[in-house]
Amino acid sequence: MNLSFGEILIILVVALILFGPSKLPQLGRAAGETLYEFKKGMKQVMGDDSKQTKS
Repeated sequence: MNLSFGEILIILVVALILFGPSKLPQLGRAAGETLYEFKKGMKQVMGDDSKQTKS
């Protein structure tokens, strides 16, 4: 999924219009935490998978 600068800018403008400037930091923080937890979970799954294949 490759987004160009123009597409990202349009998404940010629409988000700003929909949620307002006061909610954007909260939404960004929530998105960042979600992505962090997803990556952490994927590392655990990949680690568990590699342990099972070594046995």
